[in-house]
Amino acid sequence: MQVGQTIWKRAFSTAQATGRSKRVILSGIQPTGVPHLGNYLGALDNWVKLQEKDTTTYYMVVDMHAITMPQNALALRRSKREMATCLLACGVRPEESAIFEQSKVIGHAELAWIFNCITPVGWLGRMTQWKSKLGKAHASHADALLDTSASTASLKMGLFDYPVLQAADILLYKASHVPVGEDQMQHLELTRDIAALFNSHFKSKYFSKPNAIIPPSTKRVMSLRDPSSKMSKSDASDLSRINLLDTPDVIQKKIGRAVTDSERTITYEPDTRAGVANLVNIYCAVTNLPVDDAMRDLGQLTSHQQLKQHVSDAVIARLAPIQSEHARLQADPAYVQQVLADGAAKAQVVADRTIKEVYDIIGF
Repeated sequence: MQVGQTIWKRAFSTAQATGRSKRVILSGIQPTGVPHLGNYLGALDNWVKLQEKDTTTYYMVVDMHAITMPQNALALRRSKREMATCLLACGVRPEESAIFEQSKVIGHAELAWIFNCITPVGWLGRMTQWKSKLGKAHASHADALLDTSASTASLKMGLFDYPVLQAADILLYKASHVPVGEDQMQHLELTRDIAALFNSHFKSKYFSKPNAIIPPSTKRVMSLRDPSSKMSKSDASDLSRINLLDTPDVIQKKIGRAVTDSERTITYEPDTRAGVANLVNIYCAVTNLPVDDAMRDLGQLTSHQQLKQHVSDAVIARLAPIQSEHARLQADPAYVQQVLADGAAKAQVVADRTIKEVYDIIGF
């Protein structure tokens, strides 16, 4: 490690130890390769803005969470590197944030096991995402756990238990704030409960409860094909999403085929005109305009085709510098790998201290 990086690492850990950082922020993203526009506007753009003078930021590629689903080893490594490249291209700065692979900091697994030993099974059984995996085939969570038939063969312990690992991710760095979407609030509440449970169980005041940072609702980007659903990589149709590296022609094609309605005027009515509202929200998000300001111009348009052209032009302009920086970084993969290694080293300093202090508290 270079001398400058060593000094940075020392300062990074000392800032927390002396309490100089007002906020400690942690967030993670799945290694799904190239992010889509919803990832960028809903999370990554916010990550960039959260890099402030009095804030310590940890941004991790959550490969340990990724293996709750089947993964190909080579593809996973490639996807992690691609995601890290995209984070840098979007403006996450390694001199200000620790950017790292979750699995490279062993404290995540160590703290998760300690939390596993005190977290009630019932707390996890109430998690909405676990219930959705169970479906309607079981009358209760207990019935599902006893079921050994083929209907539950695909349900792995990792899918049940990963919220505990999420709690460990957050509390390992004593994060004071966590950027979350509304659909992730239940997981953050579980983290807060586990922090309180640890303190009560071991008669300490070691962990503080982290707070949520929720992005504005206009940053919630919906599918271009089904505006009632979030834009997602899991959608079978690539036309449902705009990927950060899509070419201008592809962006125009996808937005041109976006679902709207039969009305000819352009109005912002999310409850009754979801498709048009989604395009307006995308336009507002990429131009940083409030809806009312944007509608002064968009409301004068006389067709969906004109609206789609305006949205396409705005998206293309917003993504152009990201795509240019991505091309530069992609030509230097060794630099990206070094950023990840340095980030893991920075995170490890703080993680090691937390694990040592937790071990002292529990008697290890």
